[in-house]
Amino acid sequence: MSQTPTEIAREVLTTESAALTQLAQELPASFEDVVTRLLSVQGRVIVSGMGKSGHVAGKIAATFASTGTPAQVVHPGEASHGDLGMITRADAVILISNSGETRELADMIAHCARFAIPLIAMTKQADSTLARAAESVLLLPNAPEACAIGMAPTTSTTMAMALGDALAVAMMRHRGFGRENFAAFHPGGTLGAQLLHVSAVMHRGDELPLVQDTTPMSEVLLTMSQKGFGVAALVQGGKLAGIITDGDLRRNMDGLMDRTAGQVATRTPLVTRPDTLLTEALGVMNMSKRTVLLVVEEDHRLVGLLHIHDALRAGVA
Repeated sequence: MSQTPTEIAREVLTTESAALTQLAQELPASFEDVVTRLLSVQGRVIVSGMGKSGHVAGKIAATFASTGTPAQVVHPGEASHGDLGMITRADAVILISNSGETRELADMIAHCARFAIPLIAMTKQADSTLARAAESVLLLPNAPEACAIGMAPTTSTTMAMALGDALAVAMMRHRGFGRENFAAFHPGGTLGAQLLHVSAVMHRGDELPLVQDTTPMSEVLLTMSQKGFGVAALVQGGKLAGIITDGDLRRNMDGLMDRTAGQVATRTPLVTRPDTLLTEALGVMNMSKRTVLLVVEEDHRLVGLLHIHDALRAGVA
């Protein structure tokens, strides 16, 4: 009886998982030297390959670029028709080829040799043309492909991609590349928004609805209307002393216009810090059913205001 799709899937995943385990155990001896070499590159890391290896090259280059290592994909076919000019003496080149005999890589190999550009090979074949031409070889284990005929790039591309991830992570850790750096390279989409701090989107300066303890409530209402946040922040000497919300207005409706801001304000407002992650601040607002958080420094000095719409516009949902 033939295998079910589920059985086939498990077989493929088991095969590739075993190959990754083998790769971890047989990590190329040149790995640390390659990391050191790439960390010293003044230009870009050029990554290339043909066919499926080319797709892997694109992923590796993208991961490098987003984790602090300037990188670029150069298609080997286009390289032979002018794009070799993209590869300079300040760069290093990683060529990916399972067999190490991909003929489309020949011009890139020759270009690296001509201009003394560091060449790193990622291949299964230690005695291949590519491996012999390379300064360093990232040798992949000779693990079987997971496809039914053992020929379609499956296990080999998985290992190559994983080894690229290992290089990227090793380099970002050695660089001390942290969350702030990552956010700088990911300003768009949900990923970037999740790494934003409150300070990136908060309102500040003249946008803040500020009132004093003795401000008449008629002026407080005018300030709340003009600033458009539905609240007023009570400050004394630049420090937050309270907040006036719609709820405070309703609770003090009787004789409201005869009172001052200090007589109406809630003295223990919900606050956040400017370095709080925007996602955390949004969670606080959701839990407390608030639409506004006042932003203060450690000394309770008021520095900003965060409205729930600011978080939503930034892509935090």
